[in-house]
Amino acid sequence: MRLILLGPPGAGKGTQAQRLVEKHGIPQLSTGDMLRAAVKAETEVGKRAKAVMDAGELVSDEIVNAIVAERIDQDDCARGFILDGYPRTLVQADAVADMLAERGMFLDVVIELVVDDKALVGRILKRAEEARAAGQPVRKDDNAEVFDERLREYYKKTAPLIGYYYANDLLQQVDGMAAMDDVTAQIEEIIAATLR
Repeated sequence: MRLILLGPPGAGKGTQAQRLVEKHGIPQLSTGDMLRAAVKAETEVGKRAKAVMDAGELVSDEIVNAIVAERIDQDDCARGFILDGYPRTLVQADAVADMLAERGMFLDVVIELVVDDKALVGRILKRAEEARAAGQPVRKDDNAEVFDERLREYYKKTAPLIGYYYANDLLQQVDGMAAMDDVTAQIEEIIAATLR
């Protein structure tokens, strides 16, 4: 099972991805984690990424795509994987399609967590309060200004993927504002229907 979770920041993609990992035993591939792992392992593409990051620049699509391609070739991805936070752009979506086709693979489904933007702000502020109350560090993006900027970036660059995957008959939507367990149940229903 190969799937993508789509939705704006704070929609719950990370939480749902972790639940899928636990239930289905397939890895969650987050570009941030993959970048750090490639840099730490000093792979060829990891060295290129490190040089770019050390210069304070953003890692290019070409490097990110190469890191994802390298990662999906690892043994734990043989049964499938969850892409979380990637692809972020139409260019990256085309790259995913190409890299899978080269390996004789395809995406099973793209699940969009549909949410109310205004309610999301409340959700991330609550997450920050809970972290503070528990004595845990607060994520630097858990404030209204940073979140607003990330949301704008999402709609500018990532939201066009909704139409892209709809046109390719891969998009399924769930109510991301529902209770966490209900969102999980909706996702599991989609997966069961997709793999049937």
